[in-house]
Amino acid sequence: MYMRYVGKIIAILPLLVSVSCRQSPQLFSDDDVLARVDRKSLRISEVQRMMPKGLSGADSVDYVDAYIDRWMVKQLKLQQAELMFSSSAADIDRMVEEYRQSLLIRKIEQYYLDTEMRSEVTDAEIEEYYNRHSSDFLLTKPVVKGCIVAISDGYSRREQLLRLMGSSRSEDRRDFEALCRKNNFPLTEFDEWVDFSEFLSYVPVLRSVKYDDMLSRRNIQQIHHNRTYYCFRITDVLRPGDRTPLFMVRDNIRRIIINQRQGEVIRDYERRLLDDAVENGHAKVMHEDVAEPVKGCADSIVNN
Repeated sequence: MYMRYVGKIIAILPLLVSVSCRQSPQLFSDDDVLARVDRKSLRISEVQRMMPKGLSGADSVDYVDAYIDRWMVKQLKLQQAELMFSSSAADIDRMVEEYRQSLLIRKIEQYYLDTEMRSEVTDAEIEEYYNRHSSDFLLTKPVVKGCIVAISDGYSRREQLLRLMGSSRSEDRRDFEALCRKNNFPLTEFDEWVDFSEFLSYVPVLRSVKYDDMLSRRNIQQIHHNRTYYCFRITDVLRPGDRTPLFMVRDNIRRIIINQRQGEVIRDYERRLLDDAVENGHAKVMHEDVAEPVKGCADSIVNN
């Protein structure tokens, strides 16, 4: 910014920031020109409409100066583009018109989606879709359930703690959790399915090594690292090719159902629109006998 317009900006600043032109000195009017590029003019009224509220005097000067610069550069770019790409003007006009049409179509479609589509998806609908499309939801990587506890290597009752950890009795499980809390041993439990890679992130293993052999073991496994025993037990495993648990794909199914509903609403709207237009005489196929030759031509192109 070179502040080329500072003198004029300071002079018109009261007009730009005033609530009403009658509240400012009439040195300039809204129709006065601030800048010009050939036949294009930037007027005070345009800058006044765009000017943010609450700017201080110095900030206002900076804003107007920058706005004038941006406006002039924009006009010069447009001029240069029109000169360089005049031969492409028809294509540009076509693209602009297609974009305008697509915006209008999207707007009318969104109106019908907002007024006619039921956006709520029930758990029963999700479960029904899940059961009808079970082959679409197969695992590509293993998922597990289990638990992990980190025990300091100086703890004398580690064997007792591990025995309680491996027990299926509910009272032993309560004693195990109580001992973990009492000794501040970090305990991580995965009662829901979780990716095996996420499970392994809680124990000190090398990311570059595969540990698939761990999936076959149901006993307590231990890794000693940095004066700590990381003890973990995998209680359940689902492998690649098994059906993905419902809770892991619930959100995805909800999106699928909503997308299907959107398609149904738009197709129904289009059918009604066309039927009404044909019935009222607003739309008509002018040469119905052309349909078969056109279809035959299309079939020939596809076959060849």
